Amino acid sequence: MSFLKQKQSLAKPFLKWAGGKGQLVKEIDARLPAGLRTGHIRKYLEPFAGGGAVFFHVAQHYSSIEHFHLGDVNQDLISCYSVVKESVESLICELRTLEEDFLPLDMPRRKRFYLKLREQFNAEKSPDSNVVTAARLIFLNKTCFNGLYRVNRKGHFNVPFGDYKRPTICDEENLRAVSELLQEANLVCGDFEDSESYLDDRTFVYLDPPYRPLSRTASFTSYSKNDFSEADQIRLAEFCKRIHSKGAQFILSNSDPKNEDPSDHFFEDHYGAFRMNRVKAARAINCKGTGRGQIYELVIANY
Repeated sequence: MSFLKQKQSLAKPFLKWAGGKGQLVKEIDARLPAGLRTGHIRKYLEPFAGGGAVFFHVAQHYSSIEHFHLGDVNQDLISCYSVVKESVESLICELRTLEEDFLPLDMPRRKRFYLKLREQFNAEKSPDSNVVTAARLIFLNKTCFNGLYRVNRKGHFNVPFGDYKRPTICDEENLRAVSELLQEANLVCGDFEDSESYLDDRTFVYLDPPYRPLSRTASFTSYSKNDFSEADQIRLAEFCKRIHSKGAQFILSNSDPKNEDPSDHFFEDHYGAFRMNRVKAARAINCKGTGRGQIYELVIANY
């Protein structure tokens, strides 16, 4: 992994993901376990891969890691990561074609182009078209409203057109850097509990689940067709206890319910044995600019 530290241009997330941790990387880095610096920690596990900001940071700044394991329940996401890893040049060709066809259009025709491609993305998925599907996902991510990934109950991507003047659809340099980095990673589609066999006392786990809603009207958990429920949040808390019992170290990010309800003690009740910090973050998911601003998020660790 020594080449990573020598690269002048570091790989960065190639997808914008709701709840992505780009803005909190410094806060998380300040809380990473000492074993990443001393060489004791050899494995990195992230069962909610999302945009992967923390993975990209750790992989390029801590050379002790020998094995990376990235998982997510979202099949489209993991398939896209796999294409970047295994077929990046073919992917770049597809993206370049989409970019060249899309950017010269005026806004009404761009919108029609977007809606047609969104329909194709939802209707045409097969193992034989993984590169095309991945290119469409990246295109939609770069051109949809607010850079969101959201699906309905049928599992169909349903985010409206984003109306950007000149989006970067094909970032060749970064995609190649990401592909090189992913050669060291095992990619798995599945529930977070499926990764338990990977744990030992030389593993660091970063968990960034769909956040527990701050209120009933603030829910945004549809990254897959199955919402991440309150029962799943409790199941995750129990999983964190098992991580701890195996001697592994973890950091978990989540919303702070006390932003809205000071009497909500969910995290104190379920994570009371662990270290809990509140850090400032921007409210990123809100269609109204006035609904965005500084709030607190939780960073929970077992060390």
